[in-house]
Amino acid sequence: MNCLNCKEPMVVLELNQVEIDYCLECGGIWLDGGELEILIEDPAEVKKMLADFASGRESASGKRKCPVCRKKMEMITIGDKNKVQIDRCVRHHGIWFDKNELDEVIEIFDQNKNSRVHKLLKEMFNK
Repeated sequence: MNCLNCKEPMVVLELNQVEIDYCLECGGIWLDGGELEILIEDPAEVKKMLADFASGRESASGKRKCPVCRKKMEMITIGDKNKVQIDRCVRHHGIWFDKNELDEVIEIFDQNKNSRVHKLLKEMFNK
């Protein structure tokens, strides 16, 4: 698959038994539907928060389309204090994270910086 941001080919990396599409050029990440719930080890909490996200407007660029269905993605805001804006397919095919946004989202859900997922992200993306 090509990057939604810079259009360069993405590589597939495995993190915590989840295949992540990662752009070596800009650091963008695509997660297929359901993969965020697997990475964050409290699927029920993630599903609840995904349902509660403020949504309804297109991404700022207006050009990002889901690589699966080609529909325009919506921008959603996660978090109360530390807000992160990510792009989500309106048909729930997946979520797009710009550079460092996945780590920020995981931090919102998991305050333990020594968790397995935080350690893996640091190893994979040299954070």
